[in-house]
Amino acid sequence: MILGLDTATPATAVALFDPATGVAREERHEPGPGERPRHTTGLMRLVVEQIQSLGAGWADIERIAVGIGPGTFTGLRIGVATAQALARTREVDLVGVSTLHSLALGAAAEAEPGDEAVVAVIDGRRREVFAAGWSLHDVADPQAPPLISPRAVPIQELAETLQEARVRWLATGDGSVAFTAALEGSGARIPKDDSGRNAVSAIDHCRLAAGLPSGSPEGVRPEYLRLPDAEISRRAARQP
Repeated sequence: MILGLDTATPATAVALFDPATGVAREERHEPGPGERPRHTTGLMRLVVEQIQSLGAGWADIERIAVGIGPGTFTGLRIGVATAQALARTREVDLVGVSTLHSLALGAAAEAEPGDEAVVAVIDGRRREVFAAGWSLHDVADPQAPPLISPRAVPIQELAETLQEARVRWLATGDGSVAFTAALEGSGARIPKDDSGRNAVSAIDHCRLAAGLPSGSPEGVRPEYLRLPDAEISRRAARQP
């Protein structure tokens, strides 16, 4: 079985996936309005609950897949550090998975005739988004090169990039919900917010990880794409 973890967004997501049977199960915590993420207090609890719910044990876990972002600085540090500690303690392979690629893979199930590519968009705050895009033909391949490489950009810059690509985009992620008007203005189509496809799923982490080569805990690093917000604020404050 593959254990999947993601803390790149405010949600905490944990999944178990059996590549041999396709059986998958996920538990998650989504913070309510005004509620802080529970990455620190909730991640290990969800891991234990997931394993127990399937009547499995640590001996059944062959690989851990952790979302390496991009996303919140603190969330990524917690998720990657927890996954590294588990992999070392249990002597299990650890694979880092692009949270954007995972989002894109999940959204591909919502593709309609005419859709040609999928772009994953995570709200990065500060009027920026984290984004990357793949051809729908290649998105299930964990090593497929992206059409749009992972980046942190202003939303208008992303909208212009999508428009210039001259393909029909399916957009997904909380950033696509936050900036619907700009993305739809570029010609992108966005799944309905209640479709469930705009949230990161640890199951899709597991599916991508199943096709990646074995890795070690030391080789997994967060993909921040930009400086922490606190550092950005400090640098801005020092400018004349």
